[in-house]
Amino acid sequence: MGTWEAVVSTQSTWEAVVSTQSTWAPQPRFYPADDVERPLKRNKKNNKQTRLRSSITPGTILILLAGTFKGRRVVFLKQLDSGLLLVTGPFKFNGVPIRRVNQRYVIATSTKVDVSGVKVPDAVNDGLFKKTRRGDQDEDEFFAENKEKFTVSEERKKLQTSIDTGVIKAVKAVKYLDQYLGQRFTLKKGVPPHLLKF
Repeated sequence: MGTWEAVVSTQSTWEAVVSTQSTWAPQPRFYPADDVERPLKRNKKNNKQTRLRSSITPGTILILLAGTFKGRRVVFLKQLDSGLLLVTGPFKFNGVPIRRVNQRYVIATSTKVDVSGVKVPDAVNDGLFKKTRRGDQDEDEFFAENKEKFTVSEERKKLQTSIDTGVIKAVKAVKYLDQYLGQRFTLKKGVPPHLLKF
């Protein structure tokens, strides 16, 4: 290797060292005081509706596994745009109003009711069940001593009645089904749940 080639090679290595030094920055000794929000790769918008289980069809009797009415049997009406299930007690039999339920927290039974004659109004959608979040309240409303308690509006009562009328008629067409819906699902001692046929 000649002298000129040796000079060129040393210059190239020196330029490489300088370039690496310019991009290098010292790391901070401590963690940042504020959390830096970074988007997660798995948080992607999914506009597809949740696929409904094959065992859940309109009129299927479901058993609720969580929430205020856990253990209650309800009638499935339809799937909402959000993927949640719209169910009703009916209210006359077990006190369960129309509400949204995630299909993860229900057991689908083999008992079904013919709800083809039940018409669910278009007003019954995800927007009907939205509530005011605490973050949306003002400071005065949040710390108010005499807060207004939630009361069911007359429109909601009429909506409940209009839906339950057809469901009750279909339930009474099946013998003892109204009593079945009124009873809470429980497990007794010595009953293996994995061997039960719902």
